[in-house]
Amino acid sequence: MTWRPQYRSSKFRHVFGKAATKENCYDGVPITLSVHDNLLCSVNPRFIAVITECAGGGAFLVLSINHTGKVDPHHPKVSGHRGNVLDIKWNPFDDFCIASCSEDATVKVWDIPQHGVMKNITVPWKELQGHSRRVGLIEWHPTASNVLFSTGYDYQVMVWNLNCPEPVVKNPVRTISVHSDVVLSMSFNMDGSRLATSCKDKKIRIIDPRAGTLLRETNYKTHKASKVLFLGNLKMLLSTGTSCWNHRQIALWDQEDLSEPSFQEDLDGSSGVLFPFYDPDTHMLYIAGKGDGNIRYYEISSEKPYVHFLTEYRSILPQKGMGVMPKRGLDVCSCEVFRFYRLVTIKSLIEPLSMIVPRRSESYQEDIYPMTAGKEPAMTAEEWLSGMDKDPVLMSLKPGSKLEPYADLGSVKAPIVSVDSQRSVSRPGPLPFSLIQQQQQQEERERRETSTNAPPHDRSSNTITNGQRDFTHCSPPKTENELRQMFYKQQDEIRKLRELLNQRDVRIKQLELEIKNICFYASELCNFFGM
Repeated sequence: MTWRPQYRSSKFRHVFGKAATKENCYDGVPITLSVHDNLLCSVNPRFIAVITECAGGGAFLVLSINHTGKVDPHHPKVSGHRGNVLDIKWNPFDDFCIASCSEDATVKVWDIPQHGVMKNITVPWKELQGHSRRVGLIEWHPTASNVLFSTGYDYQVMVWNLNCPEPVVKNPVRTISVHSDVVLSMSFNMDGSRLATSCKDKKIRIIDPRAGTLLRETNYKTHKASKVLFLGNLKMLLSTGTSCWNHRQIALWDQEDLSEPSFQEDLDGSSGVLFPFYDPDTHMLYIAGKGDGNIRYYEISSEKPYVHFLTEYRSILPQKGMGVMPKRGLDVCSCEVFRFYRLVTIKSLIEPLSMIVPRRSESYQEDIYPMTAGKEPAMTAEEWLSGMDKDPVLMSLKPGSKLEPYADLGSVKAPIVSVDSQRSVSRPGPLPFSLIQQQQQQEERERRETSTNAPPHDRSSNTITNGQRDFTHCSPPKTENELRQMFYKQQDEIRKLRELLNQRDVRIKQLELEIKNICFYASELCNFFGM
């Protein structure tokens, strides 16, 4: 018998990274010079936010996701902090709500107008005061609405409920005091019932976030963890850090037994922090190093050897931080399974990087897009605080599909919403500044009233199809502003349809040319063989 190598079958073996062209990047962004080991960027399907360098306090920039090209150096910022901003995170259930934390020991939650930031925003929707020292990290709960976690250099993890009428909140609903040093990272499991943290004391801890009790912790001496991540429903943790020889290293842990890692591998001898990103739908793990130009990616399995290296993306431009687009904002027609936004400080550039599964067909590929977490919360903050745990509300990425509640949700129902499957890369047309100001003021008043009175499931009452509102299911406009808003949205839909038609025309011409070439070669072959 002849020996044959055993290859592991995987549909993601040939995934490759495709960087955006210069025209589709964000150029001229004053990225912060802070050395804090955070991602410094947060993305959702509508906006991209990045912490910037500024004098006299801290600020961050919010750009429309379609606002590619050269960024105005005087673009308005969100600048309400008295100290440097250290972390920003978009609300996973509200694309117009973002939280930030700063060296001024406060956490602030901001409402972003629907048409973007047209003037400097200095007054937050909520201000959270409870930490005694600077706040370095924030994280939203993955299934409960308006529940925010923060941790700072006072070694405390605080749990905040934003469903309160007061604009300034001074008392968190829970304070977790189980750490002896600064918390470096936080990660939730799928239903948010467990919180994993990595600490400067080199330990990984699993905590009950509601009770604030410590469940398990590591005492492993040869792995100094800096970042930790729950791996979906695999009941495993992944940590990145350094070995006792100062080699950068990844380690895999059993969620129920943290005595020693199930898998451990040294990567290289560089000094930058490794940021892990996990996609529970494809079971792919991405490892990006601060100051590196490459991104390694692996496939995770529940059986040994657990971690399977696929390949890596390489670039000559080093990244200082990066943001990740949620799955509902990906381009499914190009088989995009993940998208990074790399912060390239040496060129003041934000570079989108798409991870693509090579497929010949342009149709929707169901095998690489299973049901994924949507933008609707599974429960309210009060339900979670009362002891309830629920899995995320799932949605399909297929164009035109609807949200479907998870099988274990019981009687909780979510409004019917579908994913934005295709997004135009063209920049939206300019609107009259006076009209934008009027709409902005009116929207802020309406959003603040609904955010305090209405439940989070009712924030978006109209049906949305392929990223646009379905006007056949909307009530007729009652005011002039509503009529104008509907007109601009219709114009945007017409513009996108025209671009789609132009792309189809180009494709038709290409196919006609290919058919002509095939006919020519066929006739040449017939003449050659005398047929």
